[in-house]
Amino acid sequence: MEYSFYDFLKLLGSLALFLYGMKIMSEGLQKFAGDRLRKILTVMTTNRVTGVLTGVLITALIQSSSATTVMVVSFVNAGLLTLSQSIGVIMGANIGTTVTAWIISALGFKVDIAAMALPLLAVGVPLLFSGKSNRKSIGEFIFGFSFLFMGLSLLKTNAPDLSKNPEMLSFVQNYTDMGFGSVMLFVLIGTILTMIVQASAATMAITLIMCANGWISFELGAALVLGENIGTTITANLAALTANTQARRAALAHLVFNVFGVIWVLCLFKPFTMGVSWFVEDIMKTPDPAVAVSFKLSAFHTTFNICNVLILIWFVKLIEKTVCKIIPQREQDEEYRLRFITGGMLSTAELSILQARKEINLFAERTHRMFGMVRDLLHTTNENDFNKLFSRVEKYENISDSMEVEIANYLNQVSEGRLSSESKLQIRSMLREVTEIESIGDSCYNLARTINRKHRSEMDFTQKQYDHIEQMFKLTDDALSQMIALVEDEHHTIDVNKSFNIEHEINNYRNQLKNQNVLDVNNKEYDYQMGVHYMDIITECEKLGDYVVNVVEAGSNVKEKKA
Repeated sequence: MEYSFYDFLKLLGSLALFLYGMKIMSEGLQKFAGDRLRKILTVMTTNRVTGVLTGVLITALIQSSSATTVMVVSFVNAGLLTLSQSIGVIMGANIGTTVTAWIISALGFKVDIAAMALPLLAVGVPLLFSGKSNRKSIGEFIFGFSFLFMGLSLLKTNAPDLSKNPEMLSFVQNYTDMGFGSVMLFVLIGTILTMIVQASAATMAITLIMCANGWISFELGAALVLGENIGTTITANLAALTANTQARRAALAHLVFNVFGVIWVLCLFKPFTMGVSWFVEDIMKTPDPAVAVSFKLSAFHTTFNICNVLILIWFVKLIEKTVCKIIPQREQDEEYRLRFITGGMLSTAELSILQARKEINLFAERTHRMFGMVRDLLHTTNENDFNKLFSRVEKYENISDSMEVEIANYLNQVSEGRLSSESKLQIRSMLREVTEIESIGDSCYNLARTINRKHRSEMDFTQKQYDHIEQMFKLTDDALSQMIALVEDEHHTIDVNKSFNIEHEINNYRNQLKNQNVLDVNNKEYDYQMGVHYMDIITECEKLGDYVVNVVEAGSNVKEKKA
């Protein structure tokens, strides 16, 4: 018992190494290759067909569909691939893995990437301790990549070794004469086996042994292969445990794709297996039954996956919608991906400006949401909830930095095209808007940090201070709502003066509270340190108000010129 428990711990440890590798690899990728890799992947996956071919190519090269799908999940997690692009690559990985089955049956040759993991670590160490952040990120990626494959290899090593002791499975002979019930049972056994062994190639080897020994017929071997197709998706779903919503959706898309394939093949099971048998026996003319059965299984595996891709490649959008319904976007997990600006430029510069406009509107809404989190943070007393909310504000601050850079780069690209003088003015004002909206994000983060400092101290604000802060927050929130309405106002129906009036109110209220604070500290209503935190919040709100007015001015200048 003790020994088997130790084995179980080793299995869990292998899984931990695998998940940790996935996390580091994804982070390293994000830091280093962001734009460059995204451009390469965007070119490689411009449409469904090239996406599928990319998947086939990568899987045939690294000979592990699990490794490909895990890498795809980590690319999605790092925001380098969109969900629909990833579905195409995963479809291709399913075809690529059948190449491995043929290589195993024909050559018995398999590249062991795990053997390269340790030498790779030796390459990664100096990079990891390098002073340059780029090299450091490459080092992190190499470490993650190595850990990932070491974990994958250890998972296989520490899984119960059934391929060495197939006798353990000889009991299945008792269940081979239940007609279609046997087929369903063997699909289930194939799924569970692959989940345990963590390698469809290993389960394929077990299936070949069982068929060659005559324990089960080719039809039931084919049912095991169908089960393997479902079981192999567990690796990507395990990798997605630590990932964000989009990555979990990509892993689920893999499962949906394979389960749907298995369902339609089960409906046509008899004709499908008879067709494969006829092809191997009559066309390939393989007289030796042991060799014939291994070729039949490989042919069945390949035909099934190719047909499945040919059917489902037309339904990528539907699969995407389905997985988005099953796994909704969690608010706190909001992904940093530009929604309207993807790939390169649009056909005309004017259209590109329109896309950038939509992205700026979204950016403004995100900073408003961030301010809402800061308001909640002030009244959060539970330590755990407070830390969660604070780290969410931090995440939003990083998102807003990245959005500023990406939108600004895009606008600069657009400005290099042929533009009317009106559009040039528009781009100039949009660049200013982006900078000021990012400053609003910084202000929100500064507010959160001040609230965090107050939270860490033993003291609290007085009720009067809370009332004043609330009133200031309300004014600031009004300013932000008005700014968003103006930013999104295409028909110039909203009065700009309302924004300037709110700004005057904020300034007057700040001056009033500043004078009041000096009196309150002198009268010992609260101590000096609390006064500092309190005024930091009030002053930061006033600064935020200034940035809001700058955004409004930048937008209204262009609208006036247009008018």
